[in-house]
Amino acid sequence: MKKIAIDMDDVICDGGFLYLVNQFLGTQYTIKNIKSYYIQDVIPKEKMEDWKKFYIKYNLYDHVNFIENAYDVMKRLSEYYELYILTAYVHRDVPEFSGEILKQKYDWLYKELPFISPNNYIFTNDKSVINCDIRIDDKLSNLMGPSEIKILFDSYHNQGHTDQKLANLSIIRAKGWKDIEKILI
Repeated sequence: MKKIAIDMDDVICDGGFLYLVNQFLGTQYTIKNIKSYYIQDVIPKEKMEDWKKFYIKYNLYDHVNFIENAYDVMKRLSEYYELYILTAYVHRDVPEFSGEILKQKYDWLYKELPFISPNNYIFTNDKSVINCDIRIDDKLSNLMGPSEIKILFDSYHNQGHTDQKLANLSIIRAKGWKDIEKILI
Protein backbone atom coordinates (compact mmCIF):
# COMPACT_ATOMS: atom_id res chain seq x y z
CA MET A 1 0.00 0.00 0.00
CA LYS A 2 1.13 3.52 -0.67
CA LYS A 3 1.73 5.72 2.34
CA ILE A 4 -0.04 9.03 2.99
CA ALA A 5 1.36 11.49 5.55
CA ILE A 6 -1.46 13.72 6.79
CA ASP A 7 -1.01 16.85 8.86
CA MET A 8 -3.25 17.19 11.93
CA ASP A 9 -3.91 20.85 12.77
CA ASP A 10 -6.03 22.75 10.24
CA VAL A 11 -6.22 19.63 8.08
CA ILE A 12 -7.94 17.03 10.28
CA CYS A 13 -9.15 19.29 13.09
CA ASP A 14 -9.34 22.97 13.88
CA GLY A 15 -10.90 25.59 16.11
CA GLY A 16 -9.12 24.95 19.39
CA PHE A 17 -6.47 27.62 19.10
CA LEU A 18 -8.96 30.28 18.04
CA TYR A 19 -11.24 29.27 20.90
CA LEU A 20 -8.45 29.71 23.45
CA VAL A 21 -7.34 33.05 21.99
CA ASN A 22 -10.92 34.32 22.20
CA GLN A 23 -11.24 33.07 25.78
CA PHE A 24 -8.00 34.80 26.74
CA LEU A 25 -8.79 38.11 25.04
CA GLY A 26 -12.55 38.11 25.62
CA THR A 27 -13.04 38.53 21.87
CA GLN A 28 -15.19 37.00 19.15
CA TYR A 29 -12.57 36.58 16.44
CA THR A 30 -13.42 34.29 13.56
CA ILE A 31 -10.89 32.72 11.26
CA LYS A 32 -11.64 35.50 8.74
CA ASN A 33 -10.05 37.98 11.17
CA ILE A 34 -6.76 36.09 11.20
CA LYS A 35 -4.03 37.28 8.82
CA SER A 36 -1.09 35.20 10.06
CA TYR A 37 -0.28 31.50 10.10
CA TYR A 38 -0.03 31.83 13.89
CA ILE A 39 -3.46 32.67 15.28
CA GLN A 40 -1.94 33.99 18.50
CA ASP A 41 -0.31 36.83 16.53
CA VAL A 42 -3.55 38.78 17.19
CA ILE A 43 -2.54 38.98 20.85
CA PRO A 44 -0.85 42.30 21.70
CA LYS A 45 2.85 41.88 22.49
CA GLU A 46 2.39 43.28 25.99
CA LYS A 47 0.00 40.39 26.78
CA MET A 48 2.17 37.56 25.45
CA GLU A 49 3.61 36.50 28.81
CA ASP A 50 0.09 36.30 30.27
CA TRP A 51 -1.04 34.39 27.16
CA LYS A 52 1.69 31.78 27.64
CA LYS A 53 0.63 31.22 31.26
CA PHE A 54 -3.00 30.96 30.16
CA TYR A 55 -2.29 28.64 27.22
CA ILE A 56 -0.39 26.00 29.19
CA LYS A 57 -3.32 25.57 31.60
CA TYR A 58 -5.55 24.16 28.86
CA ASN A 59 -5.70 21.25 26.47
CA LEU A 60 -6.19 22.78 23.05
CA TYR A 61 -7.63 19.48 21.80
CA ASP A 62 -10.56 19.67 24.21
CA HIS A 63 -11.83 22.45 21.93
CA VAL A 64 -11.19 21.21 18.38
CA ASN A 65 -13.64 19.94 15.81
CA PHE A 66 -13.13 17.63 12.88
CA ILE A 67 -12.84 19.51 9.62
CA GLU A 68 -15.84 18.71 7.43
CA ASN A 69 -15.64 15.21 5.89
CA ALA A 70 -12.16 14.55 7.36
CA TYR A 71 -13.13 11.50 9.39
CA ASP A 72 -15.20 9.80 6.69
CA VAL A 73 -12.74 10.41 3.86
CA MET A 74 -9.77 9.33 5.97
CA LYS A 75 -11.62 6.16 6.96
CA ARG A 76 -12.26 5.45 3.29
CA LEU A 77 -8.64 6.25 2.35
CA SER A 78 -7.48 3.75 4.97
CA GLU A 79 -8.98 1.00 2.80
CA TYR A 80 -6.59 1.88 -0.05
CA TYR A 81 -3.58 3.48 1.64
CA GLU A 82 -1.51 3.24 4.80
CA LEU A 83 -2.25 6.45 6.71
CA TYR A 84 0.27 8.27 8.86
CA ILE A 85 -0.31 11.36 10.94
CA LEU A 86 2.63 13.72 10.46
CA THR A 87 2.27 16.57 12.93
CA ALA A 88 4.44 19.22 14.54
CA TYR A 89 4.34 19.63 18.29
CA VAL A 90 7.10 22.04 19.34
CA HIS A 91 5.22 25.24 20.13
CA ARG A 92 6.84 28.49 18.99
CA ASP A 93 5.85 30.46 22.11
CA VAL A 94 6.28 27.80 24.81
CA PRO A 95 8.79 25.21 23.56
CA GLU A 96 9.30 23.98 27.13
CA PHE A 97 5.63 22.87 27.16
CA SER A 98 5.94 20.89 23.93
CA GLY A 99 6.08 17.49 25.63
CA GLU A 100 2.61 18.12 27.06
CA ILE A 101 1.38 19.25 23.62
CA LEU A 102 2.68 16.00 22.15
CA LYS A 103 0.71 14.01 24.74
CA GLN A 104 -2.45 16.05 24.06
CA LYS A 105 -2.13 15.38 20.32
CA TYR A 106 -1.46 11.68 20.89
CA ASP A 107 -4.45 11.30 23.19
CA TRP A 108 -6.79 13.07 20.74
CA LEU A 109 -5.59 10.99 17.78
CA TYR A 110 -5.87 7.75 19.74
CA LYS A 111 -9.41 8.52 20.84
CA GLU A 112 -10.78 10.09 17.65
CA LEU A 113 -9.09 8.08 14.87
CA PRO A 114 -9.26 4.45 16.00
CA PHE A 115 -8.62 3.15 12.47
CA ILE A 116 -5.09 4.65 12.44
CA SER A 117 -2.52 2.77 14.49
CA PRO A 118 -0.59 4.80 17.09
CA ASN A 119 2.48 3.27 15.43
CA ASN A 120 1.61 5.55 12.50
CA TYR A 121 1.84 8.82 14.43
CA ILE A 122 4.94 10.83 13.55
CA PHE A 123 5.69 13.87 15.71
CA THR A 124 8.28 16.20 14.18
CA ASN A 125 8.61 19.84 13.27
CA ASP A 126 10.82 19.05 10.25
CA LYS A 127 8.48 17.16 7.99
CA SER A 128 10.88 17.23 5.04
CA VAL A 129 12.90 14.33 6.52
CA ILE A 130 9.96 11.94 6.19
CA ASN A 131 9.74 9.90 2.99
CA CYS A 132 6.18 9.06 1.90
CA ASP A 133 4.21 8.58 -1.30
CA ILE A 134 1.64 11.33 -0.65
CA ARG A 135 1.70 14.39 1.62
CA ILE A 136 -1.29 16.43 2.76
CA ASP A 137 -0.59 19.64 4.69
CA ASP A 138 -1.89 23.20 4.99
CA LYS A 139 1.58 24.76 5.18
CA LEU A 140 3.50 24.93 1.92
CA SER A 141 6.93 24.48 3.53
CA ASN A 142 5.72 21.24 5.13
CA LEU A 143 5.13 19.75 1.68
CA MET A 144 8.83 19.88 0.84
CA GLY A 145 10.40 16.45 0.91
CA PRO A 146 10.24 13.28 -1.13
CA SER A 147 6.71 12.44 -2.33
CA GLU A 148 4.95 11.52 -5.57
CA ILE A 149 1.88 13.61 -4.76
CA LYS A 150 1.79 16.77 -2.65
CA ILE A 151 -1.55 18.27 -1.65
CA LEU A 152 -1.91 21.71 -0.10
CA PHE A 153 -5.02 21.66 2.07
CA ASP A 154 -6.85 24.96 1.65
CA SER A 155 -6.68 27.13 4.76
CA TYR A 156 -7.07 30.74 5.87
CA HIS A 157 -3.31 31.34 5.84
CA ASN A 158 -2.35 29.84 2.46
CA GLN A 159 -4.62 31.81 0.13
CA GLY A 160 -1.69 33.85 -1.22
CA HIS A 161 -0.19 30.85 -3.00
CA THR A 162 -1.28 31.12 -6.62
CA ASP A 163 -2.25 28.18 -8.79
CA GLN A 164 0.79 28.95 -10.96
CA LYS A 165 3.15 28.85 -7.97
CA LEU A 166 1.68 25.55 -6.82
CA ALA A 167 1.87 24.10 -10.34
CA ASN A 168 5.55 25.09 -10.55
CA LEU A 169 6.13 23.14 -7.32
CA SER A 170 4.01 20.17 -8.52
CA ILE A 171 1.54 20.76 -5.70
CA ILE A 172 -2.21 20.26 -5.96
CA ARG A 173 -4.57 22.46 -3.91
CA ALA A 174 -7.49 20.68 -2.26
CA LYS A 175 -10.40 22.87 -1.15
CA GLY A 176 -11.53 20.21 1.32
CA TRP A 177 -11.65 16.51 2.06
CA LYS A 178 -14.04 15.75 -0.80
CA ASP A 179 -11.37 17.11 -3.19
CA ILE A 180 -8.83 14.82 -1.59
CA GLU A 181 -11.18 11.89 -2.05
CA LYS A 182 -11.55 12.72 -5.76
CA ILE A 183 -7.78 13.04 -6.18
CA LEU A 184 -6.81 9.84 -4.38
CA ILE A 185 -9.68 7.37 -4.87
